[in-house]
This record gives sequence, C-alpha cells and structure tokens, in this order.
Amino acid sequence: MESLDLRVLADALAWKRAGHAVTLVTVVETWGSAPRPPGALLAVRDDGVVSGSVSGGCVEDDLIARTKASFHSGDGVHDTGLPSMIAYGVSKEEAARFGLPCGGTLRLVQEPLLEAAWIETLLARTAEHRLVARTLNLATGAVLLSDAVRGQGMAFDGQTLTTVFGPKWRLLLIGAGQLSQAVAHMASALDFEVLVCDPREEYAATLGIAGVQRVSGMPDDVVRELLPDAHTAIVALTHDPKLDDMALLEALKSAAFYVGALGSRRNQATRKQRLAEHFDLSAEELARLHGPVGLSIGAKTPAEIAVSIVAEIVQVKNRVTPTVASTPGCAVA
Repeated sequence: MESLDLRVLADALAWKRAGHAVTLVTVVETWGSAPRPPGALLAVRDDGVVSGSVSGGCVEDDLIARTKASFHSGDGVHDTGLPSMIAYGVSKEEAARFGLPCGGTLRLVQEPLLEAAWIETLLARTAEHRLVARTLNLATGAVLLSDAVRGQGMAFDGQTLTTVFGPKWRLLLIGAGQLSQAVAHMASALDFEVLVCDPREEYAATLGIAGVQRVSGMPDDVVRELLPDAHTAIVALTHDPKLDDMALLEALKSAAFYVGALGSRRNQATRKQRLAEHFDLSAEELARLHGPVGLSIGAKTPAEIAVSIVAEIVQVKNRVTPTVASTPGCAVA
C-alpha cells in the first residue's frame, strides 16, 4: 500500500484526536475500469472533509453526503458502530451516474473509527520500516495488526478484510550535484523519502531542498547504517569511483529493491570488473546493478536524465517488465 494511505490514516488520527467523528472507506472489489485499486483508502470527517480517494472523484461526493447525513440523523454506520458494505455501479445507469468508466463497479467497506490506538501503533511500526497487515472483522468491528511480508496484498472474504501498509519508499542518493538535486526534486514529488550523502562539502553545501535530508559520513558507512530494505533504492551519482564503488559494494549486498550507478556502458563494464576482482561480489549481486542508470529516453540534460532515473526506479518498484533496454542516462565516458 502506498504512503498516500498512511497519510490518510494520519489525517484520520488527527481528526479523531481533535474530537471529530470519522469514517474510513476501503475499496474491496472492482469490476471493469474502476479508477482506484482494491485497498485504496478514504477518510471522511463528520463535516465532510476528506482525505484520500476510492474512485478518483467519481463517487466521493455521494459518500460525503451519505456520511454527513448519517452523522446528523444517527441512523448510519456510526449508530451501530459496525462496518458495512456499499456498492456503486451495479447497473450501467448507476455507473454512468457516478462517472465510473466503461461500466466500472466498486464495492466498498465503510467503518466508523471508534478508537484510534491501532492507527498510532500502525504508524509507529511503518516508521520503523516494517510492513504491517491490518485485519478488520466486519461482524465485530475488531481490528488486529500483524507483521506482513513484501508482496502480500489485500484480502477480503466477505467477513474479514486485510490490508497491508508498508513503510514509505525511500531513495538514497550518493552525490549532491546538479543531477542529484533534480532526481531529489522528482522523487520527493512522488512521495519518496529522499536522503542524500556527499562527503564533499563543496557539493553538499549546495543542497537545500525542502524535505530532502542530508546524511553525513562516507557513503559506504551510510549505506551500511541505513540497513536498506525492500522499500529502499540507492543510486550512485558522483562519478567518483572512490565514493560510488564503496557505496555500491554495500548496496548490492543489501535488500535494496533498486541499485543504480551513473556512467556509460564502457564505464559500467569497467566498474563491474573492478567490483568483481577487488570486492568479491558474485555475478548475481553484480547483475542487480542498474547501469547505465535510467530508461532509454534519449536524455541529455540533467532534468531529462533525472526523469529517466526516477522512471526506472518506479518501473522496478511497480514490478513492470521493461519493454526496451536501458541505455546510458549520461553520455560521459
């Protein structure tokens, strides 16, 4: 589950603490071209303020109206305190009414947020870069949190709903130059937690991007201390083997889902040979290195190269099989 849903829960927690009544709505099934996938989350406050989305805007207005009416009339989901099911787009006419494309249909679970302690626990665990499964019993409204594993998805059997909340995706950049700053801007816009390591003060001093954290120390030490997990990407962009290679050595032995390095094909071949000969990296570990880094889009400028790098990271994150081979994001030999 994306960090957008963690923000929804954080908003719901803040509203609950402020004394508002809150309803959570989760997509559990879709047919046709439904705009939002199963597991997508929406929080509706008693005054109609919302966080998140379950349909990209198609049915939110109706959900807001339903929720506000139930708060005022006392005959809605908050009256029983139990979750309930809602369906949209059962007929072509209703699908057209709510703007669901191609006859799409949504089934939703709405639940009153009666107590929020589980949200505090879930947010604390994901902040520790742990995967958390949340199971809701529709008959009782009880919530159970447990550890989840990467690849585990949403499950719904009509009686229990299990959704998985992952830690925020994070990106560690080795180097703080112009290209790194462009990558940092784009990754931040995609809601990555961005960390930048560059021991060269003349470069690091230029880093001043809101929300981007500078990490002090040598790159290999930083990678090791970061304990990269399956929600971590690492990209070496200094073009200095003394800095890049040591960081890559640690990164390729870690659980990071993406490891990339700037440089031409010739440079990458030389780098892999160097890493294999001097640092005892296996062929399998070396094969994990994305180099030349980035998708093949004919990128020339730092901004265009940053687009190619971030796009490839997202492609790997989303487990999309490449349709074209990657080529250098940088023509420098």
